[in-house]
Amino acid sequence: MADHSTPSQSVAEFDAEQPHDLWRTLRGTCPVSRVSDGGAMVRPTYIVSTWAGAKQVLLDPETFSSSINAEGTARFMGPVLLGMDGERHRSRRQLISHAFRASQLARWEETLIRPIITALCDSIAHRGSAELMEELISRFPVQVICGMCAIPSQDSPRFLQWAKDIHRGMRDEGMGRAAAEAMRIYLEPLVEARRRERGDDLISDIVHAEVDGERLDDEEVFGFLRLLLPAGSESTYRAIGSALLAILSTPGLYARVMQDRSILPSIVEETLRWDVSNSMVSRVVTRDTLIEGCPVPAGAGLRVVTNSANRDEKRFAQSDTFDLERPAKPHIGFGLGPHQCLGQPLARMEMRVGLDVMLARLNNLSLDPAHPSPVVAGASFRGPPKLHVLFEKA
Repeated sequence: MADHSTPSQSVAEFDAEQPHDLWRTLRGTCPVSRVSDGGAMVRPTYIVSTWAGAKQVLLDPETFSSSINAEGTARFMGPVLLGMDGERHRSRRQLISHAFRASQLARWEETLIRPIITALCDSIAHRGSAELMEELISRFPVQVICGMCAIPSQDSPRFLQWAKDIHRGMRDEGMGRAAAEAMRIYLEPLVEARRRERGDDLISDIVHAEVDGERLDDEEVFGFLRLLLPAGSESTYRAIGSALLAILSTPGLYARVMQDRSILPSIVEETLRWDVSNSMVSRVVTRDTLIEGCPVPAGAGLRVVTNSANRDEKRFAQSDTFDLERPAKPHIGFGLGPHQCLGQPLARMEMRVGLDVMLARLNNLSLDPAHPSPVVAGASFRGPPKLHVLFEKA
């Protein structure tokens, strides 16, 4: 393969609220680009922007290690699956995966997911207008997770704030540490109680999970719960917001889905391809290598922009367009390889059920023309910051 150059992009460019133009340029020039920050980074860091590059990295955990995630998040989250490799990752993932079994997901849909989003919709249905991101959508997944863990619903607002603060911990470590510690203080008596007496909830499942005589220790339990809250609440609600925005802004799509709810799974999948909420994953290079012909040294950090890979024109024609008719091809909205998102069946279910209930309970839903047209925004974490809508008063 040819030895391509690796041009630099500044941190400011890379962290823009609307990075798709930059990502498109990178895909068309060099699939690997150095991040320039004036020497402040601990290691040289590169952006991987293409489908082929992302696939190469995510399917080769020996060359591209996930341990870099432990360096960052472990400072305040403790041991998390994202930062594990090899046998330890496999065994811990196996211990946790049983909690997301199909029978449990089906039960959660009927006992938690649908009742929670229905109640949230009914709480605003009499008004005729709302800003859905703050008033409804952001509250939905965190209430589901609290219900899964048998945590009182009135405590869900503090868990949502902890999730947001943990997500921001990579930029503000003090904020991340404070949120992680507050969450542990809250959860410790619950974990101890579930160890003594098993309940019918997610915490009980992971505390008592056993494979080949192994169980998660307390630090691993708290690490998983600290990971579940941001991944399962903030990422999911942003994805739901992006999907609803697509429905309301794509010509003819609202009328179509109101006539045929069976297209909701396709809307979910196209949203995850078009603009997934968690835009990138991190890896560290274990040996000198080439990514699509671009040289990357051992020890370098990688930001694999899955959101850019999902718009790679070589993979998806007219990739910037939200299009339900495009030929079916797998996306990597939930990653790829051994670290593919463990909770993706739950996220898909929450997106599908959430959209279904909002469309059913908020009649004649439309964007509010009195407010600026909403857009999906953000660099690492994307979604519409605001979603002002109108609907018929119940």
